[in-house]
Amino acid sequence: MSTPAPGSVMRGAVDLSSLRNRPAAPTTPASAPAQGAAPAGALPLVFDVTDATFGEVLELSRTVPVVIDLWAEWCGPCKQLSPVLEKVVTELAGRLVLAKVDVDANPQLAQGFRAQSIPMVLALVAGQPVPLFTGAVPEQQVRDVFAQLLQLAAQHGVTGTVPVDGAADAAPAEEPPLPPLHAEAFAAIEEGDYARAITAYEKALAENPRDADARAGLGQVRLLDRVQGVDLPAARAAAAAEPTGVEAQFVVADLDVVGGHVDDAFGRLLDLFAALPADERVLVRERLLELFGIVGDDDARVVRARARLASLLF
Repeated sequence: MSTPAPGSVMRGAVDLSSLRNRPAAPTTPASAPAQGAAPAGALPLVFDVTDATFGEVLELSRTVPVVIDLWAEWCGPCKQLSPVLEKVVTELAGRLVLAKVDVDANPQLAQGFRAQSIPMVLALVAGQPVPLFTGAVPEQQVRDVFAQLLQLAAQHGVTGTVPVDGAADAAPAEEPPLPPLHAEAFAAIEEGDYARAITAYEKALAENPRDADARAGLGQVRLLDRVQGVDLPAARAAAAAEPTGVEAQFVVADLDVVGGHVDDAFGRLLDLFAALPADERVLVRERLLELFGIVGDDDARVVRARARLASLLF
């Protein structure tokens, strides 16, 4: 297996192939802007998306991160969350956009995103889905998650912006520079030097153990580094030949996460945890916790896996 494409390591990939090739609307991806009409030639920061217009939204996500808000008219928490999402997106002034999906009117999108409960919020970065959170969350949590999303998008080369009405006459806002160690990590990632990126993130965490961006980046780069150059068929054969071999199972679990088979990865490691004697379980638990952080604590698959891990522990 060669080095994975940037989008392949994003959180919780789902199969959108049935929607990717739908005919795109000839104008904008919004059938009805949620915050009023945009100027001619401009794209609103918040807009509705349908089963029919989703293909164009996928293409847009290659330029700017697209946050997807799955909602319904009857959903009370959705009505609490949507104004918060719109406020934060608007304040970010075009660095990302918000696409709203009415799940009742667009069942194919709801099925494609595996929406088991709403509100459900995810993002598209370079055409790949990135689960963010479910339920109505506080505004500060929305801000924190969007900040991490922008960092993830930058790591994958998605750094465009959408023009904001009236912004053409204003002086362009200068983005604050990245902290030096973060900048060093980004540069190393672009060069494919994952070891140097890992070292930079580790130094950043040593300086500030509460640096959530560094912690998230470190987990993702470590995963990239571990799977670089791994041959998938050979790895699966080795794991099948050694069901309780910790390293062999780790390799396949990493590959499954990279490929979007998150439940398979968690199931493999939890089965391994259950099969090992108590004094050999520590490494497996640590790897599970690391992968939980990469996939996202709010992801339903992480919640299920944490529950099973707790039952095995106690």
